[in-house]
Order: sequence, then structure tokens, then C-alpha cells
Amino acid sequence: MELIVVSGISGSGKSSAIHALEDAGYYCVDNLPPDLLCELARVLASGPQPVNKAAVGMDVRTRAHLEDLPQALQRLEQEAFLDIRGLFLEANEASLLRRFSETRRRHPLAEGGHSLPEAIKLERRHLAPLAETADCILDTSAISVHTLRRRVQDFASGGVGGRPLTLLFQSFGFKHGIPMDSDLLFDIRFLPNPNYEPGLAELTGQDQAVIDYLEAQPELERRLSDIHRILADWVPSYAEEPRSYLTVSIGCTGGRHRSVFMVERLAKLFDDRAPHVLVRHRELGATQPVGRQPGATTE
Repeated sequence: MELIVVSGISGSGKSSAIHALEDAGYYCVDNLPPDLLCELARVLASGPQPVNKAAVGMDVRTRAHLEDLPQALQRLEQEAFLDIRGLFLEANEASLLRRFSETRRRHPLAEGGHSLPEAIKLERRHLAPLAETADCILDTSAISVHTLRRRVQDFASGGVGGRPLTLLFQSFGFKHGIPMDSDLLFDIRFLPNPNYEPGLAELTGQDQAVIDYLEAQPELERRLSDIHRILADWVPSYAEEPRSYLTVSIGCTGGRHRSVFMVERLAKLFDDRAPHVLVRHRELGATQPVGRQPGATTE
């Protein structure tokens, strides 16, 4: 089992780091007492459904026995066959003072009459053993929370990027409302509508008669090419962000013909360009992986 120990100075972004690891598929526990770490690792590794990736947040709030933690981690790695890595978050004093001022949160070591600078200095002494043995020290003084999430996920994946982006193509009908989960939305109601052609109204964009009709429309092929070109240029930039899904919604009037056809075509075009491609036809009530057999659905 892989175990990442996340620690660092209060205000350096540990909560954001834990959330980033959770989004990357890690089982996360924050503010875990050091005495319980060994027991937690054994439970996760030996349960009926063993956890392969876990992360624990440990900081000065659980400062009892922190000095002995590096040795305990070393013993745990040897005894339980764990791959343990340490991530330590740091920030300069000016950034920490500004963050505590903005959030108005109380420093965990501010009790006993310590000023904020004194509490930060005392915290550094308590956490020195973890900082010295960490595999990665990440300075968050001058980076955004989005950059922090990306770097944490890069560390977790060994520098090869975080969780692969799932690209979801979704068809819908404007008369039933715009889907609120859309990241990108294209309106194709100006294209020829099969609904007004004899024998096609009761069919969908998955039926061959409708496909033949739409493939014969030069305007539709040009617009398909336009959307494909835009997405081919934009999707790689979205994939670099700390996100799991990108939802591209294609809308026509009823959401049964043109948008269904367009989504099916786009999904096939991107099937070899994105790790995970899904198709959702909202008005048909189905979410399907690319390459499925007709009628097979997953939700």
C-alpha cells in the first residue's frame, strides 16, 4: 500500500493538499494522532477491501510524539511492506501572517500568550523532524491553490500528472433546460432538423436513417469540424488543471436528433485523445462509454 504523510506549517495549504489527494483517489485522514498511524495502516491494508492508496495529515495539532514519528514510519514501512512518502508544505512568514490575517483563524500554538510570529517559530521547531525526512518540501508562498493542487497530484503520481481527465460529451434539448454541469456548451439549433422529415421524428440520432440524413448535410459536417478543432486545441489545457471531469454539452431543440448525432461523432473523434471518454444523452436517459454496443448503458 502507498501511504503519503502530509505535514507542514499551519496556513501553508495542508487542507488543500489533502483535498487534492482525495480527488486523485487516495483514502485520506486528516489530523491523525501519531499513535494511531500504525493501526490505521494495518486496517487499511488488511481489510476485506484493501486500500491501495492512502494519505494522512499530521501537524502540530497532534504534536505529542512527533519527534519519534520518522523512526515509527521507518519501522512501519519495513514491517507492513508499505511505500511511505512524506510531503511537507512550507511558506514564508510574510505569507503566513497575511493568510492568518485574512482568514482570522487562530494559530494552534497561540495559546499561552504567544504572538503569531512566535507561534510560527515554535511550530517550525516542533515540525523540524518531519521536514528533515520529507521526500518533498513544497513552498506555497507564491503559488495559487490551483497550482498547489496540481503540484501535489504530480508528487503523488511521481511527476506524471494527476488523475486522468474524463471527457464527457452530453447531448440535450434546449426546450428541457440547459444542463447546469456544462463546462463548454455549443448550440446547434441552426442546423437542419430531422424532426421535420417524414419517418424520422420518432427516431434518434443513433438510428441509421437519421445518421444518413445528417451526414448528407454539408453544413453539419463543417460545424462538426469547427467544434472538433476548438476542443482539440482547448482540451489539453483543461487536462493540465486539477480537475477530474470536463463536460462538453451539445444542444439542439429536443435533444434527440442533431445533438445526439454530434455527440456520438465527437466522442469517436476524441476516443484516442483522452484517457476516458463518456457519452451522455440526457433526453434519452443514458450515460455510455465510447465503443459500447447499441442499447448498452451504464449510469
